[in-house]
Amino acid sequence: MEINKNIESIIGDPKKALNRLAYPTILSMLLMFANNLIDSMWVSGLGSEPLAALGFMSPLYLVIIGFGVGIGAGANSLISRLIGAKQYDESNNAAIHSIVIASIVSILILLIGVFFLRDLLILFGASEVIDFAMDYGMIIFLTSYIILFPAVVSSLFRAEGDIRRATVPLVVNAILNMVMDPIFIYFFNWGIKGAAIATVLSTLANLLMMLYWYLIKRDTFIKLSLKYYHRKMEIYKEILLVSLPASCEEVIYSIVAICFNYLIFITAGTMEVAIFTVVWRFVSIGFLPCIAIGVSTITVSGIAYGARNYENFKTTINYSTFISFLITLIICAIFFVFAYPISEGFNFINGNPQMISRTAEVLRIMVFYNLFIPFGATAAYVYQGVGSGFKSLALTILRELVLSVFFAYIFAIPLKMGIFGVYFGAIIGMILGSFIGFACIKLYERSFKKECEKTVV
Repeated sequence: MEINKNIESIIGDPKKALNRLAYPTILSMLLMFANNLIDSMWVSGLGSEPLAALGFMSPLYLVIIGFGVGIGAGANSLISRLIGAKQYDESNNAAIHSIVIASIVSILILLIGVFFLRDLLILFGASEVIDFAMDYGMIIFLTSYIILFPAVVSSLFRAEGDIRRATVPLVVNAILNMVMDPIFIYFFNWGIKGAAIATVLSTLANLLMMLYWYLIKRDTFIKLSLKYYHRKMEIYKEILLVSLPASCEEVIYSIVAICFNYLIFITAGTMEVAIFTVVWRFVSIGFLPCIAIGVSTITVSGIAYGARNYENFKTTINYSTFISFLITLIICAIFFVFAYPISEGFNFINGNPQMISRTAEVLRIMVFYNLFIPFGATAAYVYQGVGSGFKSLALTILRELVLSVFFAYIFAIPLKMGIFGVYFGAIIGMILGSFIGFACIKLYERSFKKECEKTVV
């Protein structure tokens, strides 16, 4: 099996490889999140209750995507290590194993949605807007296969360095959703159901494009053909060792959002939850560089690890952290300076000056939540790249759940700082957790250097 130009481009200079993989991914993800923001803007025109319902449902929606991202991370990590070790046929086998895992998980998610969605939403505090939340959520859960699968297939393209095919379908997805949202929500008068239908149909177009390249055109480096499939429990284990923790990490992000929603609800009410729903979208945008560069880091660090190349491994850690922080800093500065005009966009149909002003205020506070994430996120993605998914998970739990949510609770409730305490505590916890994570990955880097030196000897 001969390597192609895409493979050649990711096994050389790690800086060039990261740039080639990350920047198109950042642009496509920015477009996707711009699409999500526009989704919220259109829903905000329906009133604060549908917008709050979207906020309660968004964490569950992200859980579904998170399982896809997690399975994709496991596939990306293993395939990259196999490519680094020049085991190309085995990389095809690993890709098909990841598809099998994704199929099983999507069926389980569908069943959970059908039987437990209402109970979950009520548990998370959505009782006041349960009808709106169910209208949106049931459509999403019934089509979980469509929602989950694009992240898995996209990771296969990233593992082989084909960034164009990994990102173009995302762009198509975003554009289609932007076009369909106002049509389905207002022209057809489907309300929040229309937003869900637009999301599903645009995501389906994304998936069909990628499947066309793999199953019909068949000009990819990785081959999704049954002739390469030989069931090996070891491959399932290797994928799951990364994908389970990575999926749990995505679930944790959603749990964090749910916890924040609950703390905000009991300290400030439904209106503040609606405001936080908008602000959390921008927090997600600020996190985009870490995600885009992080998924690229999985590939590049995995190849360096598989090839036992310490210098490339070290460069990958340092460079990915640097560019993640730089881009995050720029995005946070933009949000801070232009917080008010940005917030105005979410009330352009039924403008509410009080809500606009409060949204801008919260956005200016929460940019500091994002600022130091790159240090902790880089550590998590590198651990995924080398196959140590549970170390990545441990750092994420510490950073997001233990420290951020814990401090948010402490400042808000026992210290009686109210809603400001929720935001302030979250920021303090994030900063502490991020630097602990970065210290851990630098220690791992040293141990990998010793391992490489022993291999040479």
